[in-house]
Amino acid sequence: MILYIIAMQSNTDDRQPDSRLFREIERIHGARRWGSLLDAGTGTHSIGWVGSLVTERWTAVSGAEGHAAQTADAIAAKRRATDRIVVGNWADPALLAGERYDTVLADYLLGAIDGFAPYFQHRLFARLRPLVGRRLYVVGLEPYVIGEPDSAQARLVREIGRFRDACLLLAGEQPYREYPAQWAVDHLEASGYRVIAAKRFANRYKERFVNSQIDMCAPRLAKIADRGLAAALAARGEALRAEALAHVASANGLRHGFDYVLAAEPA
Repeated sequence: MILYIIAMQSNTDDRQPDSRLFREIERIHGARRWGSLLDAGTGTHSIGWVGSLVTERWTAVSGAEGHAAQTADAIAAKRRATDRIVVGNWADPALLAGERYDTVLADYLLGAIDGFAPYFQHRLFARLRPLVGRRLYVVGLEPYVIGEPDSAQARLVREIGRFRDACLLLAGEQPYREYPAQWAVDHLEASGYRVIAAKRFANRYKERFVNSQIDMCAPRLAKIADRGLAAALAARGEALRAEALAHVASANGLRHGFDYVLAAEPA
C-alpha cells in the first residue's frame, strides 16, 4: 500500500546544490534542526548543499579515494574540525559502526552503490537504519534505460543511457542500476521506516547531460582491445550526440523520466 502522494514538478539536468530536489528536502524538513548529518553517498554536488546547512557536524562517505579527494576540495572552505570525509563501502559492516546521526542523506546512493557493492541495493536501507536518528532523505532516479519509449525524446535519452552502459561493461566497469520510487518505498517500509513524504520531478535533459554521458565513454573505449568495435561505438556515440543536441535545440531539452525525493523516519 502506498502511504504517500507523488506530485510532479519540472526539473532539469543542471543539478546544482540549490536544485529543486534539495529545496524540496528543506521544505519537508521545515524548522527542525539538522543536527548531526550523514551524507551517505557524497559528491561535490551533495556536499555543497550540506555545507550550506546549519549542522552541528557532518560525515560524508565516498566509495572511492579519488571521489573523496574531489569532495574534500569542493568543501575545503566550509569544512570544520568536526566534519569528516570517510572512504568506505556500505557492504562493510564495520563502516561507521555504532554511530548515529539526526539526519541522513542518500543522494542518488541507491543507483550508484551498484558500482561498489553489486546486488546490495535490497539491503541498503536496512544497513543505514541504525545510523538514522530522526530522518532519512532519499534522492533517486526512476530507471530510464528500460521499457519502450513513448516519444522521440524518450528514445534518445534511453539510447544514450544504453550506449553509456554498454561502454562501461565492455571496459570492465559496473554501470549504475536505478530503482523506481515505489521499490524504494517498499524496501524502506520493510527495513523499519515510515515514509512520510514523496515527490517526483519530471526531467528535462539538456546539452550538459548529452555531452557528459557520451564524453565519459571515450576513456572506456580506449580500453577495448577490438579497435574496430571501439571505432564503431565511437561513431555511434557521435551520431547520438548530434541527433540529441538537435532535439535539445529545437525542443529546449529532452523530456523523459523522473527524479524523486522520499522522506522517511524510523518506525
